[in-house]
Amino acid sequence: MQKHSASIPVRSWDSNFGNGIAVVRIASEIPGSKEFNHAHRHDYHLFVLQESGISHTEIDFKKYLIGKPTILYQSPNQVHRALKVENISGFILTISNENLNADYLKLLQRNTPIEPLSLCSRTDLAIIQACFLLCRNLYDRKEDKLYHLQLKDSCNTLVALFMSQFLKQSKPAEKLSRFEIIQKAFSELLEQNFVQMKRPADYAAALNISVAYLNECVKNVTGFSVSHHIQQRIILEAKRLLYHSDKSVKEVAAELGYDDYPYFSRLFVKVAGITALTFRSKNHD
Repeated sequence: MQKHSASIPVRSWDSNFGNGIAVVRIASEIPGSKEFNHAHRHDYHLFVLQESGISHTEIDFKKYLIGKPTILYQSPNQVHRALKVENISGFILTISNENLNADYLKLLQRNTPIEPLSLCSRTDLAIIQACFLLCRNLYDRKEDKLYHLQLKDSCNTLVALFMSQFLKQSKPAEKLSRFEIIQKAFSELLEQNFVQMKRPADYAAALNISVAYLNECVKNVTGFSVSHHIQQRIILEAKRLLYHSDKSVKEVAAELGYDDYPYFSRLFVKVAGITALTFRSKNHD
């Protein structure tokens, strides 16, 4: 049975790991894996290279079975847990916002959520392995005069390698249509502001375009309206809180900016197809 707490647990940075960067080698078991079995968020960014073995992971209600060389990124916002790990080997980088190159941080925020990505090319796998090994070795050289700077620079190179792989799967920015550029900007705004901004007009104003044009762009690219995306993002957050915490439905509504509890309840039914209480009882059994 899934254990629940007063709120979604957040794994905060362990001061024993130093100044916002840790590089860990995985050998058969993830360090602190028992804690990873319980759903949680981080207040830092997590980059994983799984070289071998099998892992079963759940990220925001989606389950992934990873059984080949794969890179995985989890943002501070995402709720996740390890369901099962079998003889895996690889590396983990954890890094705080302050240590990330500003351009890389913007890229991550713009593209999150990012699906786990299998590395089909041996060359791509080899260069990421080599960079991880360099970062791991530098991480242990704490007596070096420029320890933190060289570690931060090498880890940002590793983040760039990850992002390069993820961006291979998406269309280059210079090839995006006007509709796609606006839809991407809307998605980025939505991720950052869904609690405060709940009307299509809020997003249209932020992007200096009309509501009708914003809707046209978003629907052309995704097949769904702006309102649909706003509601889906709000209810995803509601599901996270209902599934992973013991907050009441009324408390969840208030946390998401809804003083009108009946309205929130109707919205949940409209988007999820069941009541919030039914969703909770199904997942707390």
